[in-house]
Amino acid sequence: MAEAAPALSYEAVSRLYGGAAAVDAVTLAIPAGQFVALVGTSGSGKSTLLRMANRLEAPDGGRVLRDGVDIAGRDPVEVRRATGYSFQNVGLFPHMTVAENIRLPARLAGRPPLDVAAALERVGLPADYATRMPAQLSGGEQARVGIARALGSEAKLLLMDEPFGALDPVTRDRLGRTVRDLHDRLGLTTILVTHDMAEALLLADRVVVMAGGRVVGDASPREMLAGEAGAEAAALVAVPKEQAERLRAIGG
Repeated sequence: MAEAAPALSYEAVSRLYGGAAAVDAVTLAIPAGQFVALVGTSGSGKSTLLRMANRLEAPDGGRVLRDGVDIAGRDPVEVRRATGYSFQNVGLFPHMTVAENIRLPARLAGRPPLDVAAALERVGLPADYATRMPAQLSGGEQARVGIARALGSEAKLLLMDEPFGALDPVTRDRLGRTVRDLHDRLGLTTILVTHDMAEALLLADRVVVMAGGRVVGDASPREMLAGEAGAEAAALVAVPKEQAERLRAIGG
C-alpha cells in the first residue's frame, strides 16, 4: 500500500523581496496530524513560509504541495477556504456579531450554517457570546473567536501566525493549551509561528528553526532541549532554560 502524501510539503521553495531571499530553497514535509512550531528571530522567513501554504504568498521558485497536489494550479480562494488561518491581530469584522464572524467561512464556501454554540463551547466561550460585537470582547476572547472562525472552515490544516502575541502571559498560556487540545481532538495538522521558544517546546511535536530564510534546525522538543538541533536552535533554547534557572534561584 502506497504511503500517504504529507499534508503539507515545500520543495526547494524560495521567495524573494527586492532581490533578497526571505525564504531560501526550503524543503520541508509535514505529515498529517503533526503539530509543528516554526521559530526564529524576526525576519527569519517563518511567516512568509507559512503564508505560502494558503497562497497568501506565491513562491518565486520551487513548489508547495497540499496532500501531494501542487497548489500553484489551484484557485487561491479554494485553497484558503480549505485552510484554517489565525493570526495576531485576529481580523474579526467589527460590524459583524460573533456568530456572523464564526459562520463566515461556511457561508462563503456555500456550506450549511455552523452550529455557533458548539463552536464557542469548543474554544471555551459561553453560547450567549454569539450576539456580542467584537468591541465588547477582551483580547483573549477575541483570539478565541478568531480560532473558532478558523476552525469554522472544517479544514484539517490550521495555520497560526503569532496568534497569541498581543496577549498577557496567563491568557496566552490558556489559549495555547486550548489549541493543543483542539489539535488532538479534531485530528488537525497545525503549524504555529511563534517567537516564544518555551511555547514552541510545550505545544509542538516538532520544532523547525529558521534563520536567514533557511531551515537550520528541525527536531522534537526533547531533542531541542538536549542540544541536538544545531547552534541556532541551542541559542533559542538557552533563553527559556536560563530564565527557568534564574526563577529557581529566586525561589531558593
